[in-house]
Amino acid sequence: MTAGVPFDVVILSSGEGTNLQNLIDHAARSHDRIRIAAVFSDHRSRSLERARDAGIAAHHLSAKGFADREAYDAALGDAIEALEPDLIVLSGFMRILGKAFVARFGDRIINIHPSLLPKFKGLHTHRRVLDAGDAFHGATVHFVTEALDAGPGIIQCRIPVLAGDDEASLAARIHEVEYMIFPRAVEWCAGGLVQFTGDEAVFDGMPMIGPVQVKHES
Repeated sequence: MTAGVPFDVVILSSGEGTNLQNLIDHAARSHDRIRIAAVFSDHRSRSLERARDAGIAAHHLSAKGFADREAYDAALGDAIEALEPDLIVLSGFMRILGKAFVARFGDRIINIHPSLLPKFKGLHTHRRVLDAGDAFHGATVHFVTEALDAGPGIIQCRIPVLAGDDEASLAARIHEVEYMIFPRAVEWCAGGLVQFTGDEAVFDGMPMIGPVQVKHES
């Protein structure tokens, strides 16, 4: 990030947008160091309302009307590229991005996933953690690659699974973890502390052997 020039972020979000709101609030406190240039959604979601409420450009791009995923990804990529963002953030974006899209922006896409990756890639992570009887659950921010939820981790936080936890209580506690680590990952990217070069993540110039582990600030 060049001194005095905002670090521009584009966020893709499909749903309620609570993580998006957290990032909006964080950017607002950054005194223009971080600027959310636009929010895109594949649905007419609450995420778009949150963006508009904050004075951020909000774009609904439905997959309807596109011949296939490749055509949709190309249109989405063109719209994003026109904004020249420094970082693309997937915040509850429920579409899988294809190889061409990832290759186009591959060194500057991050995602948050509600599990201790590489465990429990994909959906329904809270239920799967409970079914497996795991003692810990958590969230991970990672760079995006062609393989689902398999890119190099940036930051990860774990919490204990408590007696009596169900999907709802576990999900609520994981949200608190996400709100803590997601802005931190964006800050690290903005400051150049963490980068994705070739096929590995680099932290402060050194190859990462795994995501940075942080404690939950309860």
